[in-house]
Amino acid sequence: MKQQEFFSSRWTLIIATLGIAVGTGNIWRFSRVVAQNGGGSFLIPWVIFLLLWSVPLIIAEFAIGKNSRLGPIGAISKTAGKNFSWMGGFIVVVSSAIMFYYSVVTGWCLYYFSSAVSGNLLSQTNHLEYWNQFSAGYSPLLFHLFAISLVAFVVLRGIKNGIEKVTKILVPILLIILIGLFLRAVTLPGSLEGIKYFFTPDLNTLLDYKVWLNALTQNAWDTGAGWGLIMTYAIYMKRNEDISLNASLIAFGNNSISLIAGITIFSTVFALSSTDAMTQISQSGPANTGLTFIYLPLLFTKLSSSNFINSIFASAFFLALFFAALTSLISLIELATRTLIDFGIIRKKAILIVSALAFLLGAPSALNNSFLINQDWVWGVGLILSGAFISFSIIKYGADKFREEIINGFGSDFRIGKWFNLIIKYLIPLQAVLLLVWWLGSSFSWDSQWLNPFRTENFGTVIFQWSIVILILISLNKFLYKKSVGE
Repeated sequence: MKQQEFFSSRWTLIIATLGIAVGTGNIWRFSRVVAQNGGGSFLIPWVIFLLLWSVPLIIAEFAIGKNSRLGPIGAISKTAGKNFSWMGGFIVVVSSAIMFYYSVVTGWCLYYFSSAVSGNLLSQTNHLEYWNQFSAGYSPLLFHLFAISLVAFVVLRGIKNGIEKVTKILVPILLIILIGLFLRAVTLPGSLEGIKYFFTPDLNTLLDYKVWLNALTQNAWDTGAGWGLIMTYAIYMKRNEDISLNASLIAFGNNSISLIAGITIFSTVFALSSTDAMTQISQSGPANTGLTFIYLPLLFTKLSSSNFINSIFASAFFLALFFAALTSLISLIELATRTLIDFGIIRKKAILIVSALAFLLGAPSALNNSFLINQDWVWGVGLILSGAFISFSIIKYGADKFREEIINGFGSDFRIGKWFNLIIKYLIPLQAVLLLVWWLGSSFSWDSQWLNPFRTENFGTVIFQWSIVILILISLNKFLYKKSVGE
C-alpha cells in the first residue's frame, strides 16, 4: 500500500519525536537518579552512553521505519526476516503494556495541575497524606479515562491534522515553561549549592560500576531509543530527509531538556529545603512519586511570601509535567494503532479498539499502585530487550549493508561511518546483556523469594510474564508476518 501520510516538514517530525523522548522520566526520574548516583559523577557516563546506546538505536529506528513504512512487527519482519516477526510483536507488547499504566501517570499529572490551579494543592499541610487519599480513591481511574480519551481524539485525526498539530503546540509550550521555571530556580538564594553538586564529579563515585549501569539504564529509558516509537513516527518522514541528523537532534535535544529539568529541581531543593536536601531529592516514595508529588508541592509553598505567585509556579510545573506525559502517551497510542492499521483495520476502528483496551487494561494500575509498580518493573526492563531485538534485526540484515543502503542512502546529508557497525553488532548486545543481568539479578539481594512470579518486583515476575508473551508471539509468528507484511 502506498504511503499516504507524512509529516509536513523535518522540523514538525523532530518536534513530534522530541515529544516522544521528553516525558515524565526527564523531569522526575532523572533528578532522582542523579542524586542517588553522585551528582556530577553520574553525568559523565550518562553522556557516554548517550553516544553508545541512544544515538545508534535512534538512528536504527529512523532507518527501519523509513525503509519499511510499517509498524514494528512488519518493520522487524522486513529487516530481520519473516522468522522474526515475533520480535517486532514483543516490541509492540512492551510499549503497549507501558501505555496502559503511563496513561494513569498522565492522569496523575493532570489532577495535580488542576489541584495547583485551584490552590488546593498548596493549602495542604501533609502532602504524603494528600497523595495517599488521591491514589486510594477512584479519581486516578477517572483521570486515566480522560487522558486516554484526549489522546485517542488526537490520534484519530491522523498524522498531519492530529499528532503534528498538537505536538507543534505542546512541545514549544513545554520548553517555554521549563525555561521559565529554570530561570526562577537558578535565581533563588542558595541555588548555587545545588548547581555545584549537580555538575561536580567525584572520582571515587565515578569508579563505582553501579553509577555506570544506572547511567546506561537512564539512557535506555528516557530517550525513547528501543521503544519502537521513533520507528513508528519514521514511517511518516519524507523520503528525502536525513536519518542521522534527525536522530542526533532528538538525542541531544532530549538530554538537554533533562539537564534543564535537573538544574531546576536541584536548585529549588537545595535553596528551599529546611532539612537534608539530598535525602529529599533522592527519595522514591510510593510508586516512585516521592520527589514530584509529595516533596516538590511542599517546596512550592516556600518560593515566595505570595500564595498566588507560588500557585502560578506550581501550576506551571505540573502543566509541563502533563504536557510531557501527554506527548509521550500520544506516541504510545499511535504505535498500537499503527500496528492494527498494518493488519488491515482502518484508523477509526483501530483507535477505538486501542483506547478501549488501554482503559480496561490500565484500570488495575489506576486502582492499585502495587500493580502499576509491577508493570513498570516488568515492561520497563523489557525495553532493554526491545533495544536488543532492534540491534539483532540489523545484524541479520547485515550491519554494513544496512548502513550503506538505508542510513546513507537517498536523502542522506551526513554519512554514518563504520563505527555504527561496531556499536550495533557488539556494544548494543553487550550493554543489553549487562543491564538485564544486573537489573534482574539485583532482585536476588532484596527478595528471598526471587523466583516467585507473583511478587511485585523480582526476577520471577519478569521471566514469568515475558515467557508467556514470547511463547504466544512465537506460536503466532506466521500470522503476524502475513498480517503485517501482507505476504
